[in-house]
Amino acid sequence: MTDHRILLLSAYDAVSHRRWRQGLVAAFPEVAWTVLTLPPRHFRWRIRGNSLSWAFAEREALEAGYDLVVATSMVDLAGLRGLVPALAATPTLAYFHENQFAYPESGHAHPSHDHRLVNLYTALAAETVRFNSAFNRDTFRTGARELLARMPDAVPPALRQAVDGVGEVLPVPLDPAWFRPDGAPADGPLTLVWPHRWEHDKAPERFVAALERLVARGVDFRVHLLGQQFRDSPVDVAALVQRLGNRVGRVGPMADDDAFGDLLQASHVVVSTALHDFQGLAVQEAVAAGCRPVVPDRLAYRDFIPAAWRYPDHAEDPAAEADALADRLEALAAAHGRGELPPAPDLAWLSWLEQRPAWGQALGVD
Repeated sequence: MTDHRILLLSAYDAVSHRRWRQGLVAAFPEVAWTVLTLPPRHFRWRIRGNSLSWAFAEREALEAGYDLVVATSMVDLAGLRGLVPALAATPTLAYFHENQFAYPESGHAHPSHDHRLVNLYTALAAETVRFNSAFNRDTFRTGARELLARMPDAVPPALRQAVDGVGEVLPVPLDPAWFRPDGAPADGPLTLVWPHRWEHDKAPERFVAALERLVARGVDFRVHLLGQQFRDSPVDVAALVQRLGNRVGRVGPMADDDAFGDLLQASHVVVSTALHDFQGLAVQEAVAAGCRPVVPDRLAYRDFIPAAWRYPDHAEDPAAEADALADRLEALAAAHGRGELPPAPDLAWLSWLEQRPAWGQALGVD
């Protein structure tokens, strides 16, 4: 179908959202795409004000006429359809990379629920809803039910039923370029990769604690510290590099995907200590490139990573979790030393080659 017109709206175009939309457009070149994005900054204004930004700055594009609108969960879809009536009659697919219900409450006495309500309105305003993982879908449903239960009145049973039935799972596919044969060396130390942001929701201090345990135990390893750093990071990365010395390889994010893929292919293990991860794309890309995953037994990792590669979940006990992670890494280092390191799990089913038919059905172009 060459005349299928789709409007794609990404209201908070963070790296993972950008990768997804670029992959989606590339996977369906027969579609006539119109893409509108907003930069990933000023979070609360962005999620609450995107309908205003677009309705008054992109009117012509919004009213151009489409067969389908694809909107991320950050889009204020209900508001946008009200401000641009031409969109109200256009079928819409809302895609949830994440949901705001699974993040912790703010420390304020009367926290704002605006960001959660935008998620809820968008899910209910769309004809079709898809989540990137069962964990994402289930935490959205649970969180929305709990929020509605706290409301004082006028919450009809039909609304609760609508929330219970919203959405199916459709993962973000992986670019085929990530899939590579294992290129990690059989000799030398076990090589670890940390590809995550150095932010609180990724709990990097637990990873650091596990590394320090490995050093104390005399375990031979090398580590690439690739995550993006921020001013309020819970870890002083420069100080960590000093402490670990020649055990550290590459430091800092890699902008070139080919070079990044080469480094992943030449490494043995990708590690996560995340407290919030709705699909775990960084881990999945590393596994596709040949890394063995070592991830906690929680979040979306249960949806995508086999149990053998998940260490015990101690989300409320950082010290116990660091011990569990260090134990798992020490065991893998020993297996590597014996030449018995098992291969990475097969995630080929997550590639665009495998997922394209399901996405085509969701877009109405299969």
